[in-house]
Formats: sequence, C-alpha cells, structure tokens
Amino acid sequence: MGGLSVATYFANVGLFDGRSMRTKAGVLVSSGEIAWVGAHARAPKIAHAAHQVDGRSSTLLPGLIDCHVHLCFDGSADFAGEADDLTDTLAVLKAVRNAARHLAAGVTSVRDLGGWKSSVIEVGAAIERGMIPGPRVVAAGRALTITGGHGHNIGIARQVDGADEVRKAVREEIRAGALAIKLIATGGVLTPGITADFTAFTPEELEAAVDEAHTWGRRVAAHAIGAAGIVQAVLAGVDSIEHGSQIDAGTARLMKDAGTFHVPTISAIGGIVEHPDEVPAYAVEKAMSLAAQHHDAFRRAARAGVRHACGTDAGTPFNPHGNAPHEIVSMVEWGMTPLKALQAATSNAAELLGLPDVGSVKAGMAADLVLYDEDPVEDIAALLQPVMVMKAGEVVAGEER
Repeated sequence: MGGLSVATYFANVGLFDGRSMRTKAGVLVSSGEIAWVGAHARAPKIAHAAHQVDGRSSTLLPGLIDCHVHLCFDGSADFAGEADDLTDTLAVLKAVRNAARHLAAGVTSVRDLGGWKSSVIEVGAAIERGMIPGPRVVAAGRALTITGGHGHNIGIARQVDGADEVRKAVREEIRAGALAIKLIATGGVLTPGITADFTAFTPEELEAAVDEAHTWGRRVAAHAIGAAGIVQAVLAGVDSIEHGSQIDAGTARLMKDAGTFHVPTISAIGGIVEHPDEVPAYAVEKAMSLAAQHHDAFRRAARAGVRHACGTDAGTPFNPHGNAPHEIVSMVEWGMTPLKALQAATSNAAELLGLPDVGSVKAGMAADLVLYDEDPVEDIAALLQPVMVMKAGEVVAGEER
C-alpha cells in the first residue's frame, strides 16, 4: 500500500504514547520518524504545512508488538501435521503471507520464536530491505531443545545436549542471522509423549546458553510451562518466560526481582481448548489440564508486579497471525487494566525485544503508529478495528486519511 509522500500531522488526537494517555495531542511524522509530539494547541508551524489527519474522536497508539509468533505456520488444527508438509519454499511463502496479516491488524513488530531452518531470518531481512511488506521481525531461527524434548518433531527446533553443545548451537544460530535465542526449558502441549511440565535442560545447559547469547547481545526467551523449569530458567538469567502456566507466588517474586518478563500467550491455550474435536486428542488433554493453572499464573504474576509483554504464539492451532489485538483483549478479560495491557503490547514489548526506536510515541522514534476510531483504554475491543496502520511513516494498511 502506498505511503504518504509528505509529512503527516495527526491533529487533536487522543494519544496513548506507550505509557499513558493524553488528550488533544498532536503528532508530527516526517521522513519515517516522529518529529514532534505535544499539545495540539502548541503545534509548531511546520505541522500546519503537513498533510493533516483530523484526530478528533480518534486515538493513536504505537504500532503493536507481538513477542511470540511462528510465521511458518498457519494455525491449522494439526500443528505437527502441518510441519510434516513444510518445505523450504513453502515455509518462506507462508512466512511472507503471515507477516502481511500482522500489519493488517496493527502489529508492526514481531519476534519469531521458532522457524523452519533460516526461512524467517531471510524473510525478516527481505522486509528490512523493503523487498516485501511486513512487520519488523526479530527472528530466533531454530529453537533449541534437548534430544527428544518438546518441539523435536516439528522441524523448528534443533536437539542439543550438554553445556558445550548448547553454547555452540547458540553461536551457530547467531551465525545464521538469529536476532534472539529460544530455549525450550520444559515439555509442551503440542509434542506427544512428553508431559507439559517436564523439566528439560539442566541448569548448566541453560546458563551456558544465556551467557553465550548475552555475550553476543541477543535476548533469550524460554518456553517454560512447568514450575521447576520456570525457576531454572529465571535463575539462569533468561529475559522472558513464555507461557509460564505454573508460575507460583514464589516464582512470581523471583521474576519480579530478576526483571524477567512474562509472555503469557493466552491465545495458544484458548485455540486448543475451544476446538476439542479438531485438535489432536493428546494436545487437547494437556491444554485442558493447564487452562485453569494458566489463568491463575497470569493473575498471580500480574499482582506480583512482573512485567508483561504481549505474545500470541500465533501459528499454533486456531491461533491465526494478526491475533495480538485479541491477546490484549484476553489480558484485560483476565484482570489486567487496559493501560497495563497496552503497555505490554508496546513499550514493554519493545524493551523486551531490545528495539529502542519503537513501542513509544516520542520525538526521534520510528513512526510506527495505529489509528483507531474509538479509545481502547475505554473499550479494549476497539483494538480489533484499526483504521490506519503506519510503519516508518508509510501507511501500510487501512485508510489514508
């Protein structure tokens, strides 16, 4: 979709800047960046010469961020079966198509936590070069799992054992272009023959992976469902716990003190338990056994002050790409305030991913912005209907107003 060729000024708009709400604000976009933010009544003269977007009765947000996706997968009922059919070419084609679906939903940055070979790394690089449309992609390449561990059967994880082998695998994924590292620290729902709360890597293996990744400036995400595995991952220094279904009160305090983010992926469990007749029975059984624990863990972590970041696990059964607005709605339905949920999908998420120029609306940041006709702080469901999506100052979805 074509972008606006001149500077753009959002006039008299409600503004969520990544931390708090403002009313009657003005935001000037120029050369792909936010050039000025302030009270509309004090707009600089240059704003009057820009293309005007009347923001009255509208609300402007930073582009949303989804910290947990799988671009090579479409959300089919049989995740493992879809993996069996993947080829190098098909994985790239799916990733390109699914990336565009995120933009349409107002998601301008994603972190992919397990892709087919280097496919998502390559798609992310193509997006960065402007060859194809899509959100900014922080790709982890292949996830790391133990031999026979969760994910070994779906082609997006490499099996490694021992601290030295894990350290080498981190280096090899980074050499392939990985911008983050994913560790599978426990069992999972979508792998048969292993319980979801099984503790996988040893503390020494986790510590080696985190040390190596951090040495290279890469953040580490840990798939961790079981209580013991979550604690091990936090103590090893991972940056985020993905899922966290068995976070207890002590672990929540540990995460708060360590500054570990929680990426709850409410959408992943929901997509499975809501379709029990279509998803493989082993996955349904495990997801249903975790559903209530997952809800309690989320609320427990939020009450303890653990920082949250939005992540959907998009690509898993009945969990389509572009689902971040629904995830945010679910976080509010589960007890988080709209303001905190919006922070989880903007400024918090940007901090977790190490993206310093997105997630907030202030001068000098990239002009990743989403316009809504209603105020999501007043009605979080407004997120489901973006009317304009801008990435780096270019309108990439919705209406050019």
